[in-house]
Amino acid sequence: MNVTLREVQDGDLPVFYHQLNDPEGIRMAAFTAKDPSDRDHFDAHWARIRHDPAVVVRTVVGENGEIVGHAAVFGPPESREVTYWIGREHWGQGAATAALRGLLGVVSERPLRGRAAADNGGSIRVLEKCGFVVTGNERGFANARGEEIDEVVLTLAN
Repeated sequence: MNVTLREVQDGDLPVFYHQLNDPEGIRMAAFTAKDPSDRDHFDAHWARIRHDPAVVVRTVVGENGEIVGHAAVFGPPESREVTYWIGREHWGQGAATAALRGLLGVVSERPLRGRAAADNGGSIRVLEKCGFVVTGNERGFANARGEEIDEVVLTLAN
């Protein structure tokens, strides 16, 4: 799937909110907001990250102009991380890989890290296709699953 990245617009947020409340997406991502359906928290979070100069966030747009998801880089200079969320209807079409590749073209800082639940093979594959390599494993509390789970940490050095 060919995608483009653009600045986040106010009209994108209802689509993001809908995507971030998909039960299967929540389970797969695992490390989500405590209550993804809390619209006030969602709005406050997006207001904060859109005005934080340390966060690079983009809307992922499909060939037909449909909002496919979003992708971002965040965190302090010594430990910057990538994150992305693609609407489930676009899974398996290469949208996440294309979005992450596009984001890596926007953000030249390295190293960058990515994280995924250890059982989220799709997200791990996306990161590896974009040059990230597994550099560690951690355990963390996954709000979406209500328990600690294994997490894979990947790093893009160059």
